[in-house]
Amino acid sequence: MAKNEWKGIIPPVVTLINENYSIDEAGMQTHINELIDSGVDGLFFMGTGGEFAQIPVPTRKKAAEIAVAAAAGRVPVLIGTGAAGYEETRELSLHAEDAGADGLVVINPYYWNVHDDHLYSYYEQLSQVTNLPIILYNFPGTTGQDLTPDFVARLAKNIPSIVGVKETVDEAGHIREMIIKTKAVRPDFRVLSGYDDHLLNTLTLGGDGAISAGVNFAPELQIGIYEAYQNKDYDRAIDLHRRLAYVPLMYKLDTPFVNVIKEAMILRGKNIQPYVFPPGKPVNDQQREEIKKIMQQARILEDTKV
Repeated sequence: MAKNEWKGIIPPVVTLINENYSIDEAGMQTHINELIDSGVDGLFFMGTGGEFAQIPVPTRKKAAEIAVAAAAGRVPVLIGTGAAGYEETRELSLHAEDAGADGLVVINPYYWNVHDDHLYSYYEQLSQVTNLPIILYNFPGTTGQDLTPDFVARLAKNIPSIVGVKETVDEAGHIREMIIKTKAVRPDFRVLSGYDDHLLNTLTLGGDGAISAGVNFAPELQIGIYEAYQNKDYDRAIDLHRRLAYVPLMYKLDTPFVNVIKEAMILRGKNIQPYVFPPGKPVNDQQREEIKKIMQQARILEDTKV
């Protein structure tokens, strides 16, 4: 994937940590190597799956440096730099650029429900201080504010360095409207699904891929769907889609749900520790059994072939 394309399967990589909340650098290197070997089109660090909202700024910077070094130019690297205020976002964005990232993913400020004109200025200002392309991160379920298709289309039309949006919205209609309105003003604008099970309908509606957490433990499903769709092997794409549809059931088992992702990785044989940043904590025995059951239904635990 060319560094300015931003399409395909780009996992939001989990931040592996030790019990004392320090980053497990060796574990990160191994996980990154395995994701790249699986055929991902890029890597996204410091997103929801990376626990950005629970991590202090110095650790976020350290994670970005580790990520860029570990990827070593093999695939493009996106760094999440969004925060509740502009100055912190600016600081993290400039650091990501200095660290060698290829692009930024920027969630909207998540305390105020910001007036559209102010929010437009927020992204416009950021685009003027960094040379990196920016992907918007729309996750109204956590921020409390939707980046509407009309608003995103306005940014896409006027700011060339804003190149796409991660649509973490559980509504096919919203995704459809986002694709239609942004590509009407800029055909190369990328719309990427944020929820695992919206990948196929995003592609069929004219979208460009996914940035969703299940790739951390079952990359063969989303990569398989994307490749099958590109090859017009729709029967295979539908079969994988039906298996992938079970994955979001796991995320309902806890909040924050990053512990669930890490437990699923462990169940698939990854040699990682289950620790997450507070207020999260490792899964309990009952949750672990529920995760196993769902993974078996999706045929990603005992039968890992596709």
